Amino acid sequence: MAPHRVFLVRHGETEWSKTGQHTGKTDLPLTEAGEEQGRLLTERLKGVDFALVLTSPLQRALETCRQAGLLDRAEVSDDLHEWDYGKYEGLTTPQIREQQPDWNLWTDGAPDGESPEQVSARADRVLERIRAADGDVALFSHGHMLRSLGARWIGVPITAGAHLMLSTASVSVLGYEREMPVLRLWNGRAHLSEFA
Repeated sequence: MAPHRVFLVRHGETEWSKTGQHTGKTDLPLTEAGEEQGRLLTERLKGVDFALVLTSPLQRALETCRQAGLLDRAEVSDDLHEWDYGKYEGLTTPQIREQQPDWNLWTDGAPDGESPEQVSARADRVLERIRAADGDVALFSHGHMLRSLGARWIGVPITAGAHLMLSTASVSVLGYEREMPVLRLWNGRAHLSEFA
């Protein structure tokens, strides 16, 4: 049986998410605002009986999951780790393009990091796992990883993730229209109205 809905929750704000720095393996904590964003998720997710909760092993996702009240039932999944940016870790896109003017993460990947094909394979493993769940699922992860999952859910190449922007602490919902996988909600931020 397929999950009814899949809630994609991007972690709350960090110092690097505020500045647009690529944050892959660097294990940054949430800012105070990020912690508050996590607490506001509690109301947004209240009343949903999750059959499965998965989280990235990085503290910004774990803490967002904890603030949302779901860490006690969550399983850590290495496949939900953010894209490995390799040599581009900590840099902004404009900084990278000073050296590589045509660089695009979605087609080029990162030197000494992950390729789009590697991230796509991770996304597909996550989707295989959640499709086996009997009920609603929550995934706590990172911007580029969740965008990759959104693209793969609807059966398009990972490069389509470039068109699926996600804000910190946003909630997106994957689901079905009849048997067709669809994006039911993308980048939902109503629960964060004071942060908009």
